[in-house]
Amino acid sequence: MDALITAAARALANGDVLGALQQVALRDDPPALALRGIAMARLGEHPKARTLLRRAARAFGPHETLARARCLVAEAEVALAMRELGGSPRPLLLAAAALQAHGDGANALQARLIAARRLLLLGRLDEAGATLALLNGHALPPALAAMAEMTAAELALRSLHVDTARAALNRAHIAAARTGLAALLAEVAEARAALDRPAARRIGAQGEQALRIDEVAALLDTGTLVIDACRRSVRAGATRLSLARRPLLFTLARALAQAWPGDAEREALIEEAFRTRDPDETHRARLRVEIGRLRALLKPLARIEATPRGFALAPLDARAVAVLAPPIDGDQGALLALLSDGAAWSTSALALALDASQRTVQRALAELEAEGRVRAIGHTRARRWLAPPLAEFTTILLLPAALPIE
Repeated sequence: MDALITAAARALANGDVLGALQQVALRDDPPALALRGIAMARLGEHPKARTLLRRAARAFGPHETLARARCLVAEAEVALAMRELGGSPRPLLLAAAALQAHGDGANALQARLIAARRLLLLGRLDEAGATLALLNGHALPPALAAMAEMTAAELALRSLHVDTARAALNRAHIAAARTGLAALLAEVAEARAALDRPAARRIGAQGEQALRIDEVAALLDTGTLVIDACRRSVRAGATRLSLARRPLLFTLARALAQAWPGDAEREALIEEAFRTRDPDETHRARLRVEIGRLRALLKPLARIEATPRGFALAPLDARAVAVLAPPIDGDQGALLALLSDGAAWSTSALALALDASQRTVQRALAELEAEGRVRAIGHTRARRWLAPPLAEFTTILLLPAALPIE
C-alpha cells in the first residue's frame, strides 16, 4: 500500500473526509476507488459511494479475497443507510467469515453489526439479538463499540428493558467520547434524550397522561389490564393477546376500556366499529356477534357484561383498566415512526419493515403526502420517502415488534 493510500485511510479513520478525498480524488486503482467510496458515503452521497465500492470490488483480482470482502461490507453499510433492506444476508455473513479467516477481526465484527442493525430495522428482534451477541467478548474500536452499544440499547428498548438500554447508552457515550467524532457524540446524545420524551399516552378514567418509555414499562408491570393501541393488543401482567389482525375487535375493546368503569352505549359502539351514524337492527345484531367473539377472546383477562345501555368491561381480579395510545393519532403511526429517523426509505423497504404489501404502503404514503406529513424525492425506482424528525416525542413503541410477547 503506497503512502497516499495510507494517508487517506488514516484521514478517514480520524474523521477528515475531505482530507482523504484530496489524497485519492484523481486515482482509479482499486484501493483508491474503495477509499473514495467510503468517503462519499461519509458525505451522504450514497448512490455514488455504492457505485465506487462496486467498481473497486470488481477491480480487485479474484485472489484478493480480503479486499473484496472489505468492499462488500462497506457496500452493505451503504445499503443500510439507503434503507435497502431486501436481499439475502448471506453474502454479508460470508464476507464476515472471510475477514475473520484472514485476521481482519475489526471488519468482521463490523459486518456482523451491520447484519444486526438490518434485522433490527426489520423488527426481527430475536435474530438481531443473536447476531449482536456474536460481538460480545471482543475488544472493539471505540467507534464500533459506540454503534454496538446503541444497537443494543435500541434492542433493549424494543423489549421495554429500559434500565438495560440506559446502561448501554451510557457506555455508548463513553466510547463515542473516545473517538472525538462530533457526529457520533450527537447521535448518542439524541438517543439518550429520547428516553425523557413522551412515548405514549395513558387514557383512563382520570383522563389522559403522557408517559415516558420507563413509565410505560412500569405500567405494564403493575398488572393493569392495558388495551395497547400502539401494538393493537390486550395485556395484563405476563398475558398478552394480539388483536393486530382483528381490527374490529380491537376497536370494540378500546371503546369499552375508555368507558370503564362505566359502560359504553350500543349506538356509540356501532358508530365506532362500523362507521355509521344511522344504525339499524342488522348493525345491532352484528354488534352482538362481535361482542360475543371479543368476550370469548378476553375470557382469561376480563368479562364483558351487558347493561341496559350497552356493554361494560369487567376485568378479573379487580384489575384497573387503561388504554395505552400512541403519541400520534392515526393509522400510519408505524410508518411515520420509521420515516422519522431521517433516512430516505423506499416503499419496498417500508413494506418489508412493516410486514405489509407495497400497495398498502403506497396508499398510506399518498395520504400522508396529501396532508403534508411526508415528501418524496426521486422518480420511479429511485423514488424515496422522507419525513421531518418527530422531536417532541419518541416513536419507539410504534416501531415493528416494539412489544414482544415475552
